[in-house]
Amino acid sequence: EAAAAFITEGRRIAKSMSFLIGDHPILVLFAGDARVDNHKFKERFHKKATMIKAGDVERLIGHPVGGVCPFAINEGVDVFLDESLKRFQTVFPACGTANSAIELTLPELETYSHAREWVDVSKGWQEENQ
Repeated sequence: EAAAAFITEGRRIAKSMSFLIGDHPILVLFAGDARVDNHKFKERFHKKATMIKAGDVERLIGHPVGGVCPFAINEGVDVFLDESLKRFQTVFPACGTANSAIELTLPELETYSHAREWVDVSKGWQEENQ
């Protein structure tokens, strides 16, 4: 959907996925063609990848499903950027609603999202490079 709103490749959409690590909500931004690698996720966060239920996302993160983004989120939500994004000069994260996004360079995304760090917790996108 979001890719159709832009003249861009869907893989450049920076999708924000919300997880619970114990009781602590986090966001991980992935490239549009990347999927969560459960083994890598557990290795990095020492917990199984448990997505926040749709009905709880807005309360825990601060944005509704479809508009989840790393900007203006609830206090205490940690943001991580997945390595799948690093192959692009610019990406398109959402901006709080299902029909809004912004084009950002990776340094801009790091700055504006207040990302804690880059992580490698995805799969599926590497096949294009082989």
